[in-house]
Amino acid sequence: MNRRDALSRVALIFGGTVIGAEAFLSGCKTATKYGASLNFTPDDTAYLNEIAETILPATNTPGAKEAKVGEFMAVYVKDCYEEKDQKIFMEGMAKLDEACNTKNGKSFMECTPEQRHEFLVALDKEAKDYQKSKKEDDPTHYFSLIKQLTLMGFFTSEPGATKALRYVAIPGRYEGCIPYKKGDKAWAT
Repeated sequence: MNRRDALSRVALIFGGTVIGAEAFLSGCKTATKYGASLNFTPDDTAYLNEIAETILPATNTPGAKEAKVGEFMAVYVKDCYEEKDQKIFMEGMAKLDEACNTKNGKSFMECTPEQRHEFLVALDKEAKDYQKSKKEDDPTHYFSLIKQLTLMGFFTSEPGATKALRYVAIPGRYEGCIPYKKGDKAWAT
């Protein structure tokens, strides 16, 4: 997925259901029993950074790794996800690596950027197909959780908000009507 597609879909994602949105809006709850023992190692964080960077690579704007999206995901999953979603996320990290190993004969971290991209595009299609056909009580696909957190972590980070989006520090002057030219960046503020 290129950055332009990602930017155009952010509004859809933030306007739609985001796992953990209640916690994001009302403040995170105290850690659940599962979350209290949930620890992300530096290797886990590096792994999440590589997945996020494959989803939102650096171009003429910073990538997800520069925005430290892996660290964001680790904190958000531990502090804000409900126990069932924490479990899906943690198991999903292992499933993603297993599926990559099955497809490419090596772990995600050992794959080339092209192999990673190709693999995640296929996994994204699988997640979308699953979401379309799942029943109300079925869990969310693990890749949907990872992708949602990647986008949220990136676009709420300083590099994402100030370099990928247009940003004006608040408080600032209010202009109710600003002309839009096709190809302009979306506003972060």
